[in-house]
Amino acid sequence: MKITTGIPLTDLNKVAAATAAVEAQGYDGIGTQENRQDPFLPLAIAATHSSSLELATSIAISFARSPMVFANIGWDLQRASAGRFVLGLGSQVKGHNERRFSVPWTAPAPRMRELVLAIKAVWANWRYGTPLDFAGDHYRINLMPPNFVPEPCDSPPPPITIAAVGPGMMNVAAQVCDGVRLHPFSTRKYLEDVALPRLQAGIPQGVGERRHFEISGGGFVATGATDEAVAKAFEWVRMRVGFYGSTRAYWPVFAVHGLEDLGEKLNHMSKTNQWQQMTREIPDDVVHLFAAVARHDQLAAAVTARFGGISDSLSVGTPVDEPGGLPAGLIQDLQQIATPFSRFNTGNNTGNAG
Repeated sequence: MKITTGIPLTDLNKVAAATAAVEAQGYDGIGTQENRQDPFLPLAIAATHSSSLELATSIAISFARSPMVFANIGWDLQRASAGRFVLGLGSQVKGHNERRFSVPWTAPAPRMRELVLAIKAVWANWRYGTPLDFAGDHYRINLMPPNFVPEPCDSPPPPITIAAVGPGMMNVAAQVCDGVRLHPFSTRKYLEDVALPRLQAGIPQGVGERRHFEISGGGFVATGATDEAVAKAFEWVRMRVGFYGSTRAYWPVFAVHGLEDLGEKLNHMSKTNQWQQMTREIPDDVVHLFAAVARHDQLAAAVTARFGGISDSLSVGTPVDEPGGLPAGLIQDLQQIATPFSRFNTGNNTGNAG
């Protein structure tokens, strides 16, 4: 299993040291989120201050940038990291697109599919000389004078993974992407009964083999060196389950456990500004559905039981300047958990947007 973590994003001056520390601890990679900070700038620093870490956006907001912008950034980071960059994209919701990023909103799954194919078409033009003539409902790219083609990259084009919750986006992930980033508001039963069958049904139309398609996430990890630390992490997960559970889009996860009434109650509380009280509505057994919960000395077994055979990659631990980072020995134990995924295989992309 691939074990990744985060780094501090609030101060770019701290990124180099944090990256070196994460690499020394034995993590497989780092991921950056597009919340308060840009997700790409820290990875540019990390690329030049590491040699083995996978560097991924987890995630970058997809519709706030054009395919060409993503292609340029991804190409540069792939060159700088010698092939260690993964472009992780997510659609975000309508309100944030229209009111925070000031971009028009359309059905996200079809648009995401076009975006991914357009980026791949640009990379195919730069790497293989494939004629660039991409035309869709949302994007059209057919101009690439030689002066604007970047320097060659010795590595294959970066893998593209997308965040997916519903069936439409899961189909897009399986059909045209190299992996999927599952929402932490997931249970093992939901993954086994709903998410995994959808993904497996779509993969033959896309990358063709599960061993080249990475499934990331799909739940929380509540851990620590002591029972007290685990209890604190457990309460944080309880709060997140209450927060996400108040949103109707996530209720299919509740539905497989017969918890629709809990979703309705949380939704009502959110509308009456009872955010603090919502956390107390989540029973312990429900928290356990969403998380692997264990002290460090028992975590490998708990992660295997909760994620084994489904998730290939997990983000575990905290940034290195905060308490709670995983010991090197534990990281190695988690890495020994077998997964269906082997490696990305992007070298065969010739830009056929079909």
